[in-house]
Amino acid sequence: MNGPAPDRAAKAIVVLVACPDYDEPRVEAALRRGVGLLGGIGRFASGSERILLKPNVLVGAAAEKNVTTHPAVFKAMGRLLLENGARVSYGDSPGFGSLETAAAKSGLADAARGIGIEMADFSAAVQVSFSEALIARQLVLARAALDADGIIGLSKMKTHGFMRVTGAVKNQFGCVPGIRKGEYHVKMPRSEHFAAMLVDVCRRLKPRLNVMDGIVAMEGNGPGSGTPRRMNVLLLSADPLALDAVFCRLVHMPPHNVPTMKPGAESGLGTWEEDSIVILGDAPSRFSCPDFKVVRQPPVPFDRSFPYYLKKWITPRPVIDPGCCTRCGICSEVCPLEPEAVAPADRGLPPVYDYRRCIRCYCCQEMCPHGAISIRRPVLSRLIHR
Repeated sequence: MNGPAPDRAAKAIVVLVACPDYDEPRVEAALRRGVGLLGGIGRFASGSERILLKPNVLVGAAAEKNVTTHPAVFKAMGRLLLENGARVSYGDSPGFGSLETAAAKSGLADAARGIGIEMADFSAAVQVSFSEALIARQLVLARAALDADGIIGLSKMKTHGFMRVTGAVKNQFGCVPGIRKGEYHVKMPRSEHFAAMLVDVCRRLKPRLNVMDGIVAMEGNGPGSGTPRRMNVLLLSADPLALDAVFCRLVHMPPHNVPTMKPGAESGLGTWEEDSIVILGDAPSRFSCPDFKVVRQPPVPFDRSFPYYLKKWITPRPVIDPGCCTRCGICSEVCPLEPEAVAPADRGLPPVYDYRRCIRCYCCQEMCPHGAISIRRPVLSRLIHR
């Protein structure tokens, strides 16, 4: 990621700024430095524009679990925008439960009140046409996201069972309200189709700036049940694809194995190629983490028409650990299929999967609040993608 100074006008700029912890003054200083290297906050919000902050609020979880964007990062960006005269709100659509509950548990609600930022209404959905879409020409998005003059994404550095990593591009999927997200999984079970839809959502919403909270990341069984991993970095870029690609390279993940990269580049969302990205700020070598726990192979192809034996021996599947399962039933509630592919717990036993129907969207694994569900790769899959 180092080399001779390229022509910055023709390349994407990604800023890396070291930050050792979530001490609010240190986080704010780091964020101010990063935004300054990109040209200042005035480049992304001017005057009294309505700016929506879009954090990652997957579920209601305490900040120290590192499931959501940390309140210190959220508060620092809010302050910068308010100082510049912007009218700021924030919103997201959690995968389970309400934004009010999730924001309260994560500390984001207190952070917002502390600086005078209001919560946007993400319950109102609007269907919009997008003629330039790769795959989703009709999108259902939160009205608050569409009504904003500009969006600033505040993603979290985490792994993801389906898309390998969750970052700037996928963060905008939270602008799809509530159960609508599950509908996209049912319509687009193939990873490449789902990734193209994520790119369409991001292109339609056009976030002006993307900030990734990587001070403490999540590795392993992400995005909700992984292990905290200290990375000590904030990443900033106007190019969401370039930001995600730099995240990948920091953890020694080949960016082209992330399904959003190819459609993102082909559609003009951004670039992931190393020689098309300029790194400013601190040296990438400071944050290099070769043993970061992430699946570095591309997703295994999946189609609902595949014969069962092919699904069984090639396609990774969600598996429940009976010792960790509390029989809460959330896995069944979030399954997008009707009837569900994972039956509710019965007579004190853990839920049971119908793997013949399971579309491998891993929503159950993503939303399990107890880390009881992991993704198991069959032997043949491991042999194909070593």
